[in-house]
Order: sequence, then structure tokens, then C-alpha cells
Amino acid sequence: MIDAKGPKKQKILKIVAGVIIAGLVGIGIYIITNVSHETTDDAYIEGRIHTVASKVSGTVLKVNVEDNQLVRKSELLIEIDPVDYILKVKEAEANLEVRKAALEQSVRDRGRAESLFNGKVIPKEKYEFAFTAYNLAKAQMNAAKQQFNISRQNLRYTKIYSPVDGYVTKKSLEIGNQINLGQPLMAIIGLNDIWLTGNFKETQLKKVKKGQRVSIKVDTYPGKVFTGRVESIMAGTGAAFSLFPPENALGNYVKVVQRVPVKIVFDKNLDQEHVLRIGMSCVPTIITKNE
Repeated sequence: MIDAKGPKKQKILKIVAGVIIAGLVGIGIYIITNVSHETTDDAYIEGRIHTVASKVSGTVLKVNVEDNQLVRKSELLIEIDPVDYILKVKEAEANLEVRKAALEQSVRDRGRAESLFNGKVIPKEKYEFAFTAYNLAKAQMNAAKQQFNISRQNLRYTKIYSPVDGYVTKKSLEIGNQINLGQPLMAIIGLNDIWLTGNFKETQLKKVKKGQRVSIKVDTYPGKVFTGRVESIMAGTGAAFSLFPPENALGNYVKVVQRVPVKIVFDKNLDQEHVLRIGMSCVPTIITKNE
């Protein structure tokens, strides 16, 4: 009789051997990957938020943008009613002309007083009085000139422009609103200066260094991989800079692995369509192996 158990046993052994080899390969890949890569899912996109505020008070005449609108640098955002500031410029200009005339007269008076004093016609006190009057007129003219420049600058401030390319957000004004000096009116989120903050465990940072390459997955865009590099590692854990840092000297102590923020910048020209937004969740993987 033919022993059927032989081939069947060999087949089972081959399957078992294949499973073992595949498992060993998987374990090897896992070990190599974890040795040369550090990753975290506690990471978010950050960027610069430019608060737009008024440098003068007044009534809003025009609002040229809406929430979430794309604007360019130096684009006109808001216009404040300029009537009062135009009048102040005219008033300052008139005052400057008066002060100029007074200075011209004091120059002539000083010259006559100097001639009379040199000719011993008037006493020294009158000469000094004319000289003092000249200095006073000169100072008043300079003050009037500065006031004129300030009034002109305040008139320019009635038009508010975008400081950067970006998206409008947190708009809090409408036409006709009365606004005050320094009042926040809206924010512009910059397009060209965003980065990623990854909060890595302190045990992951042994091999992390500035300049290392980073592979970034953004939850909003599954299947798409962005690239960047490590720019810096924060000089303290997140807990150390929190509003209420932990107090470990109370007697009840439980050791907790701390997390350290790592700043990761995206490669240039990577987000030309500006699909990345501040606050998006990410999974960065730092390649720590020697390149």
C-alpha cells in the first residue's frame, strides 16, 4: 500500500515552515522599522494667525471681505469713515502755517535785536528776550509739523490692509460699527508659514535630531503622504509649560511618560493648493536612521 501520510505530512511541514518564515520576516521588518522610525498620532498643524486691529477709532464705512475669503498681502480689507481725520489734517496744516509765520517773524525780530544790541542801543535783557522768543517759535513750529504728520498718518490708518496672503477668519465687524483703537477686527491665517507640532514621548527622542526627514500623513487626506523635516525640539515637556504644571512633591507620585513637542516644517512648495489647515490632525514619522 502507498503511504499517503508522507506527502501530506511534508505539505503540512512546508506550510508551517512558510508561516514561520513569514512571521520572522514580519518581525524583522517591524524591528527594523521601529529602530529607524519614530512616530506619533498626537500631532497637529499649526501656523501664524495675524490679528487685524485698527490704529484709530471711528465708524466702519466699508468691509471688503467675508469670512474664509482668500486675500493677498496689501489687499484693502476695511475702510473707516475718513471725514473727521481729513478735517484734522486741514486743521493741523493751518496751525503749521501759523507757526511758520510766527517763526519767520521771530527770526526778523532776533536779527534786529542782535543789531541793536551790538550797537549798544538796547540792553542785553531785550536781546535775550528776542532770542528766547525765536527758540520758542521754532519749537512750536516743530511741534506743529509733527502734529501735521501724525494727522496725515492717522488719515492713512483709516484704510486697513492685509498683512499677509491668507484666509480671513473671526471677522467681528460690519458696516456702521463703531470701533476703537486697538480693537481686534478679524484674523488672517497665513498660507505660506505653517508647520507641524508632534508631541513625542520622551523615550522616543534619543535618536531624533534637527534636519531629519519626516513622512507625514494627514487624517483629512488618507492615502496622501506629505514630507518635511525636523526643525527643532522644544526645550521642555508640554507639562512643564502648561498653565498648571504637575506638583510631584505631595507624597503621592505616579511616574508618567512625558511628551516633548517637536516642530516639523513642511517642504517648500509642497502645499501650493493650500489644502492644509491649522488644527488638522497628523501622523508624522521621523526617519532616524543615518542617511
